[in-house]
This record gives sequence, structure tokens and C-alpha cells, in this order.
Amino acid sequence: MSTRRAVVLGGTGGIGSAVARELLASPDDWQVDVVARRGGPAADALTASGAMFVAGDRRDGTVLRELLRPGADLLVDTVGLTRDDALQLRPFLDDVGSTVFVSSKAVYVDEQGRHANSADKPVFGGAVTELQPTVAPGEGDPTTADGYGPAKVAAEQVLLDHGAPVTVLRPSKVYGVGIGRPREWFVVRRALDGRERILLADHGRGVDHTTAASGIGSLVRLLADVPDRRILNVADDTAPSVLEIVRTIAGHLDHVFDEVLLDADAPAFVGTTPWSSPAPVVLDTTAARALGWAPPTFASAVRPELDWLVETAHAVPAGGDVPWAADPFWERLFDYGPEDAALALLSLSWN
Repeated sequence: MSTRRAVVLGGTGGIGSAVARELLASPDDWQVDVVARRGGPAADALTASGAMFVAGDRRDGTVLRELLRPGADLLVDTVGLTRDDALQLRPFLDDVGSTVFVSSKAVYVDEQGRHANSADKPVFGGAVTELQPTVAPGEGDPTTADGYGPAKVAAEQVLLDHGAPVTVLRPSKVYGVGIGRPREWFVVRRALDGRERILLADHGRGVDHTTAASGIGSLVRLLADVPDRRILNVADDTAPSVLEIVRTIAGHLDHVFDEVLLDADAPAFVGTTPWSSPAPVVLDTTAARALGWAPPTFASAVRPELDWLVETAHAVPAGGDVPWAADPFWERLFDYGPEDAALALLSLSWN
């Protein structure tokens, strides 16, 4: 069997490293080049498994030319954000057997034009297929709530319009070892902090589909063998509710929470979680499944990430914090004061 070559841009991130691990563990013979700006534990682990680490910026044209001009069987871009990012790849697409671009479900809009990053959240009324309308392409700041989706759509269109076999993947709420924003930390830290109660808005019924990075990896490996020009949703086997997510994580950690399920009249922000959603957001993965892909379940796929989160937390030196703590995303999510105040009021009403 001849060796095939894969290039993974952003190869040490949560998605990229999952793709690389999947290829390296497959029965096929893959040479996997992982590209990232700097090395570290993830790069060391991948090279120990047989990958080749390439230190470089994904937006450096010289780096891309050296990697892709010789051609590749598979190109996976996990970090491309903008139209300009996509334009950098266009000269090399004809020399790649199968290209995969990781986009986001944040591109989808409902009938009112609302998207996942809107102040007012979308209401889709059913499972979202790849035919769902998207935001208009744009060239604003992709790091902002309003700019992210339009930038992704612009990048998608550049790659798909080229005509080469490019698959655009649209995941939701990605989790996995090494992920930059591990939403599961919301529950893990509460367990590590010894919190006995966990407050959940709307009785924990919110649903916002989750996607395992390992599931993206298994789908990418399949796509290497069936190149085509298409868009695919990628998500877990089923969409767990907030309550199911909390119970799954707590169970893995052998931690028992007293679940306080709040009504609609609960104080603002109290009980809000990273998966809270006023209306269910579920991705239809029929198209990906039709190719033979079997998505994992959240309960099974999340375990390695939970172990990684605990190990990372325990390794933090005195006075330090976990690497993702500086992300503004976490602001207020660990402010236990309002939670304790709400619990005190609830205790009075219970008595």
C-alpha cells in the first residue's frame, strides 16, 4: 500500500490534532504534516505518534507553497477564517486529492435573519440541513460576533466556486482534547470547586447540538476516500440537553450535584450555561451519514476531554490558572455570588 500525504493546517489545535490522530491510527498508511505557529505538548504527542510537525503560520504564503506545491492527497484547514485565507489556498487546490475546510453552524440564519452569534438567538423550527439559508458573505472582523459568520461564508464560497473537490464542514459546539474553548469546563470546574448544587435555567431543557472533534476526525478520514464538492453538517449522534450534558460530565467525575432546575422567572444570567438556548438548535447530519459516517455519542466522545481538563487543572502551579481562563467567554460563568444569592432566596421560598 502506497503512503498517502495529508497536510493539516492548525494541526495542534483541538480539531486539527483530532484529525491527525485519526489518520495516524487508521489502517491506511498516512504521512501527516501538522502545521502550527508553535510547538508544545500537542505537537510533541503527535510527532511521537508519527506525524511531522511544521512550525509556521497558516497565513504565510511561503509556508503554504512549500507544503502544497508538491501536492497532497488530503488538505484540512481547521483555522481558515476569511476570504483572503481561502484565496491563499486556491492556487494549490488542483494539486490536492481532497480538501476539507472547517466552517461553522454559526453561518446559518433563521427566517428573521438571526444566527448563533446574534443578540437574539435563532429559531429554526426543526433540524437544520445544509440547505438552510446563511448570512451574507462579508469581510468584517472575523473575531467579532457579527463578523465571524459572514467571514466564514466568504471563505466557503471562494473554495467551493473554484470547482475542485472541496468539502465544507459545519460543526456546532465543538469539544475535545486541546480545544481552545472547552465549554465542559463550566461543569468540571464546579465539581473541582466542590460546588454541591448546580443551577440550570429553563429546567436544563436547552439544546444546542454538540460536535466531537474526534467525530470530525473520523469524517475527514472518510472524506479522503470520497472527494467531492459539497457542504456537510457534522455533529454528535444525538443532541443532548443541558441537563443530560451536566449529568454526563458529573457522572464521569463521580461528582453528585443537587440539580436546581430554574423556572422562567429566575434572576437574569443565573443558571445560564454554554449550551443554553431559548430554542433547540439541532443539525441534520443525514448527508454525512449517507457517506457511511457514524457520528459518536456525546457521552462516549467527551470522556478524553474531561480527563484532560482535570489533569490540566491539577497541573496548574499555585497562583496560576488554566490556559483558557483569559478568554472573555468565561466572564460571569464562575461568579458564584449571584448563584448563592439565588439559592438563598429559593431556600426561603422552600421553607
